[in-house]
Amino acid sequence: MDSSEGQAGQQRRTQAERSEATRLLLVNTGRRLFTEQGFAGTSTEALVREAGVTRGALYHHYNGKRELFQAVFEQVEREIVEQVVAAVAGAADDFERAWRIGIEAFLDGCMDPAAQRIVLLDAPSVLGWDKWREIDSAYFLGLIVALFEQGMAAGVFARRPAQPIAQMAMGALTEAALSIARAPDVAAARAEFGAAAMHLIEGLKS
Repeated sequence: MDSSEGQAGQQRRTQAERSEATRLLLVNTGRRLFTEQGFAGTSTEALVREAGVTRGALYHHYNGKRELFQAVFEQVEREIVEQVVAAVAGAADDFERAWRIGIEAFLDGCMDPAAQRIVLLDAPSVLGWDKWREIDSAYFLGLIVALFEQGMAAGVFARRPAQPIAQMAMGALTEAALSIARAPDVAAARAEFGAAAMHLIEGLKS
């Protein structure tokens, strides 16, 4: 490789690094503003001003505020999934305990202000119900199906098709999270729905 090819490769890497840094800056700025002010209360002008980038940079990377919002939404979703997976992995020796810890980790993740405002309150209307459910399922449904299949293999849950029961469990947990986010007393709602979720899972045991 001659020096010109090496320089071209370095320039491409540098450009890619700059692009990634700009995307991360926009996502982090969007996350803060969408959490504090909501989607409707956050203007495109505020986003680019706070991020210190041009309007053209926003549209180059995300084609506007809505697409940036979706990127932020997916970032928060990933964090909640990672939180649940880490919690469950820490209780792998006791499957029944792992389920309880996983539910607690999910509901605790939904208590985060970004999760409440972005994922639970704004995303259904900003992205549309179908798109919101599609993304939510992509992150969570496979995990829940896998946990049910492991539970049935371990004899904790009665044998039944895992997919439909996982979808129903996911719907119940999502409704719990939505209700908690909209409750006048979030902490009290978290305790009530957490207990109810445990009772629901208890009813599925063998």
